[in-house]
Amino acid sequence: MFRKTLKSIKYNEGDLEILDQLLLPGKSEYRKIIDVEEGWEAIHNMHVRGAPAIAIVGCLSIAVELYRNSYESKEELHDYLAKKFDYLVTARPTAVNLMKEAEILTEYSGEMIGNAELSTEDMRICLIKAIEDLLSKDICDNKTIGTFGADEILNGQNNPCIILTHCNTGSLATADYGTALGVIRTLHERSLIEQVYCTETRPFMQGARLTAYELVYEGIPSTLICDSAVAALFKNTRVTAVVVGADRVVANGDTANKIGTYQIAVLAKYHNVPFYVCAPLSSIDFDIKTGHDIVIEERSEKEMAFVGETRIAAQGITCWNPAFDVTPSSLITGIVTEKGVFHPEKIGDLLQYS
Repeated sequence: MFRKTLKSIKYNEGDLEILDQLLLPGKSEYRKIIDVEEGWEAIHNMHVRGAPAIAIVGCLSIAVELYRNSYESKEELHDYLAKKFDYLVTARPTAVNLMKEAEILTEYSGEMIGNAELSTEDMRICLIKAIEDLLSKDICDNKTIGTFGADEILNGQNNPCIILTHCNTGSLATADYGTALGVIRTLHERSLIEQVYCTETRPFMQGARLTAYELVYEGIPSTLICDSAVAALFKNTRVTAVVVGADRVVANGDTANKIGTYQIAVLAKYHNVPFYVCAPLSSIDFDIKTGHDIVIEERSEKEMAFVGETRIAAQGITCWNPAFDVTPSSLITGIVTEKGVFHPEKIGDLLQYS
């Protein structure tokens, strides 16, 4: 019997708390979110991170306000919603999930304005329900991704797997279960994990702080490696597959993910190791044709130059700190979604679901 997964988000009828990931692994402490401004700050400063979790927390911060506010008209409620979403999507621009949920919910709000059978109060209640449903949908989608990904990697075999993953894609990055780490979790539930290797994921150390924490918590056989040890790992270890998440997958299959993903994909290609991107449909952006057009967030030099409050880099050195890089579709074996596993060239087949 496996232990319950960690919960990064606690929510109940307008009461929202997030597990403060800046404090992990040293301390497990939940942070209350009382309004959209606090939701924006939690996302921007990475108290919560991971594209699915960012979208859910951003939307739920609006639900928190919807519970306590009243509106004179449906037009006022719609304008409020649009304004709040415009603000929230500025918190972290590279991940597309929050932007897509904002578009969907704003369009839904606009449709309700023209429905004479709905009062302003009815509209408020409908919006709250639509936002709250994102939690259960994310969990269901993640478990489906886990099944599809595990089946794809096993390919009809039952040999224990050695998996490499980068950054954090588990229950701390989603509502629960995880995307790439959900695939690992599914393999573990089938007793088919020999070893998981996770990178430390510099400079913010999501692998060392968060993924390692989840793997230990779940009792999954695992080993932490330096980012710079990936090539040596491929050379010396029979890695079955690489599984990573995605902050944005574009129309040609190019994928933006945590910085360092691209170099792992290059190394996997050289060593003939399958490389899988695991992402819900909400991470796929058909409005962008190639990865060249993805806006890459750049973070503060402090994340590189300091450990805690101690400076480790020479005073006066300049720093380049992109939060993400783009992996070309040519390096990706398959994109694992809740609708199945797709070769990057076939990603357009998912348009029917968007």
